[in-house]
Order: sequence, then structure tokens, then C-alpha cells
Amino acid sequence: MARFQENDLPKAKLDSNSLQKAFRIFKYGKGHKWKFFLGLIFLLLTSATALAFPKLMGMLVDCVTNKNLSRANEIAVGLMVILTLQAIFSFFRISLFVNFTENSLSNIRFALYENLVKLPMSFYSQKRVGELNSRISADISQLQDTFTTTIAEFLRQFILIVGGFVILGNISPKLTLMMLAIVPIVAVAAVIFGRFIRKYGKKTQDKVAESQVIVEETLQGISNVKAFANEWYEIQRYKNKIKEIVKIAIKGGQYRGYFASFIILCLFGCVVAVVWYGITLTIKGEVQGVGDLISFVLYTTFIGASFGGIAEMYAQIQKAVGATERVFELLEETPEDIKAGPKAPIVEKIKGNVSFKSVAFSYPSRKEVQVLKDVNFTAEFGQKIAIVGPSGAGKSTISSLLLRFYDITSGEILVDGKNIYDYDLENLRGNMSIVPQDVILFGGTIRENIAYGKPDATNEEIMLAAKQANALNFVEGFPEKFETLVGERGVKLSGGQRQRIAIARALLKNPSILILDEATSSLDSESEKLVQEALEVLMEGRTSIIIAHRLSTIRNADKILVLDNGVITEEGTHQELINLENGIYKNLSNLQFSNS
Repeated sequence: MARFQENDLPKAKLDSNSLQKAFRIFKYGKGHKWKFFLGLIFLLLTSATALAFPKLMGMLVDCVTNKNLSRANEIAVGLMVILTLQAIFSFFRISLFVNFTENSLSNIRFALYENLVKLPMSFYSQKRVGELNSRISADISQLQDTFTTTIAEFLRQFILIVGGFVILGNISPKLTLMMLAIVPIVAVAAVIFGRFIRKYGKKTQDKVAESQVIVEETLQGISNVKAFANEWYEIQRYKNKIKEIVKIAIKGGQYRGYFASFIILCLFGCVVAVVWYGITLTIKGEVQGVGDLISFVLYTTFIGASFGGIAEMYAQIQKAVGATERVFELLEETPEDIKAGPKAPIVEKIKGNVSFKSVAFSYPSRKEVQVLKDVNFTAEFGQKIAIVGPSGAGKSTISSLLLRFYDITSGEILVDGKNIYDYDLENLRGNMSIVPQDVILFGGTIRENIAYGKPDATNEEIMLAAKQANALNFVEGFPEKFETLVGERGVKLSGGQRQRIAIARALLKNPSILILDEATSSLDSESEKLVQEALEVLMEGRTSIIIAHRLSTIRNADKILVLDNGVITEEGTHQELINLENGIYKNLSNLQFSNS
């Protein structure tokens, strides 16, 4: 499984083009943009009150020299007012930024999911879903952090640095130059050193993640571990990984020790140097009083801390701009032409006549390999058409093309004499159902999974579909009956049970065209018998395209097509094809029945 951490997110170069792209995120703020701009006003007020604090502290200390108690009381009250205002401004700043961010990200998440669900199968054939999912969650989290705190903090630190320098220059130009010569350099060095230590910490995290993978794999495949008596092998594998973690973590600890020494010696050394030089200038009379010196030291501390923080925040903003670009890459992918809003009722009921005329096809990711070359066949309403052939011959591709998962390279596919590209996509697929070999159920109840074929179905319709699909008996056998949770991907049900739920789902949809993609190939004999009976009910009165691996299931088909190397080489009933000398169907049949 792909795991993305914040440190893994690539940074984007900050230029006018990338920032312009990043600002597109504001269009998802819709009616909440004013909160962001009001938050900026509170941010300016927070910074202004923060800059006033050191100045007032210096004035308070000067009251000692002047022995002016009433003045000290006034300044102390002023300081408390400043702190109270700063607390109020900070509350509104944070609240407004969080409100704007959460509403905007909610709109982005929805737009992203809506677009992803509508993207064509050609997109998913080239992307790993796990990676896509991880990427989306990592990118959205990065945006969340950045818009909630990082941008505001970056601007606040920037204002503190600029404002601090202006005030320092006013107090003492000489002291400001001396501070400029050492504090920013040491602060930047601290940031670089800190980043190196974090990278080392990430190595430890990666090793811990690798050790977790070993635990995950072992526990998921515990039956294999025990069947091969490999408990000691797995224990040793985990032990070796743990040793690696300890080795790296100890090395990282040493670097953190160096970092702590650096902070104590250099950063605090800078403060000592500035205070010493300030005292020297105060004694010479170039700095007006101890209060100004205290203010200077406090401003220096503010600026040093801001220099340290702003570099890290700049890196976070770079990551956020990169994350925005990647989110918009997905949002700009062209979706299929699917109507917005709730599922529209099927306007046009298709009868179910299907014709493939000189159809050729190559997958978008492998254009040089022609999967289908010149496929021609016709399926009349109510007919059962079986497609057989060796693995990789292109059998399942035919069903994908009929469902318009991919666009054909050449030729045409007609349904009721009309080109499938002239149909509304929802209407076309709304008239079809597929029962695949590997049925994936959603992690809700059995009722929800059956009703997936018709979300507004009544209880009676669901019960009838389950009965016709030979599923009612086993469903009624569960304590919670139709409210039984099927588990993730339907893991709590057996293969035969999952197939019958899929058949019930298809029955409920009442399609005109039914596609059975090796629907019984992975079942045991008893399950196959029950599923086959259900399929017979399902195929009644509709056009059925049966992609088969087991030839025993298609003997009664109206027409059998033999697909080999992308071309239909044989066509006819079971009896006709079995009589063909050296025919592919006859050879397949002999192989299967001689082995059974």
C-alpha cells in the first residue's frame, strides 16, 4: 500500500504562475471568502499588538530609573489591555481562518470525489487507486494545515520581522547593524540544522513503517506462516528490522544532542552578544536608558524566532502550492458525460439487439497491442450468446466496450440498430447489468447491496429478487437477515453467496442486456448449481452475453463465438462447433471434459 507522509510531499517553485494556480482554491470558498479577508485584518491587528508589547515593557522598566509609580501603573494597565486585545484578535483570526478553510476544503473534497467517480475507466487503468487515495488525503491535509495556520503565521512572522527592524533602527542603528550581522545568520543555520535532523527522524519513521508492514503481512497471512512453520523466520525478520530502527534512532539522538548544544551556545550566545553591546552603547549614552535596551533585546528575540519559523513556513507553503497543483490536475481530468444530480430515471427502454461490426480496439495504455482486430457478431433480443476462447483472447474486453468503459479504435457497436455513442451514457448503462467473476460488494447491509441495482426498490421487490437469485434461504439464515453487514468488499460471505447477491442486484435492475463475465468459474459444484439456476432465471426474456471459461455452463447457448487472438474464428451452437474437425472449441471441450 502506498503511504504518503507530509515530508514526502514535493515542493513547488513559488513564482507568479504557481501562485496564480494556487489562488484558484479561493473559488471554492464561494460565500466564505469574506471570512478569509476579515481574518487578515485580525492578523494585522494581532501583529500590531505584538509589536507594541516590547516597547511598553521597555517603558515599564524605565519607570524604575525614574521612580515613577503612577506611570508604571498606567503602562502595566496598558500592557494588560494589549494582551487582552491580542488574545481577542488571535481568537477571531484563528476562528475565521479555520471556518474559511474547512468550508473551502469541504467543497474541494466534494468536487474532487464527484470528478473522480465520473472519470472514465481509461483513467483508472493507468492509475493505482491506493496511491490516488493516499495522494488525495495527503494533499488535502497539507492544504488544511497551510490555510488554517501556516499562511497566517507566515504573514505574522513577516510583519514582526519588518516591523521589528523598523522599531530597532529607531532605537539604535548601530545595535541594529550588529544584530543583523549575527542573529539572522545563526537563526537560518539553526533552521538548516533542524531540517537535517528531521530528515534523519524521517529515516527512523520509514524503518518503523517497514517493520509495521512485516507485522501487517505476517498477521494477514498467518495461516500461510503457520502452514509453512515459518514463525521463527518471521520473528527473525522483524528482529532484524527492529535492530535497524534502534541503530538509526540512536544516531538521530546524537544529532539532536548536537543541535541542543548548538542552540545553547550559538543562539543564546547571540543574545548575550547583543545585550553586551547594548549595555556598552547605553553606558556611552548612545542608547537612551535601560528600558530601550530591554525593548531591543525583546525585539531581537522576536526577530530571531521569526527568522527561524518563517523559513519552515515558506517550505510548507511551497508544499501547499504543489498540493494545490496536484489537486487541480485531478479536478481538470475530463469526466464522462454523466448528468449531474440524483440518478435520472431511464427514459428510453432498450430492447436488446446487439451488433459488433468490424470492431477493433487497443487499450490506451498499450496502444501498440491490438486486443480486438475485426470482431463481427449479432445478438438478437432474448438470445444467449456465449464467448469462449483462451486466456487473453479479449473476451472480457467485449463486455467493457459494450458498457462504453473504453472507446473503440475502429468499427461500430449498435444497440437496437443505433450506435452506442448516440445513446445517453446513463441510459445505455442503465439498460445493462454485469455479473462478474469477482463480485465486489460494498461494506453495508445485504439489503443495501441488493438495492444498489435499484436504490428506490421496495422491500417486496428486494425479497423477490433475492428469492429468484436463490439467495433468500441463506439470507434468512442470518440472525439479522437482510440487515446483515457483508463486511469490507463482502468478506463475510462465501463466493457463491456473493454471486447470488450480485444476481439479485441484476434482477432488481431488470436490464435489457445482461453480461455474465465468467460468473461461475470460481465456485464449488454445489454453489455453481445454485448460481446456475439463478442465472437461468436472470437470463429469461433478455439478451445475454456470456463470457465463459467452463464450457459446461454454455451448452444451451443459442450461439457460441470462439475468440482467438482478437478475432472470432468459429461461430455456431455447441453441436455445430463440436463437429468441426481440429476446431478450437472442440479442442477446448475435449481438454475440459477429459479432465473432469
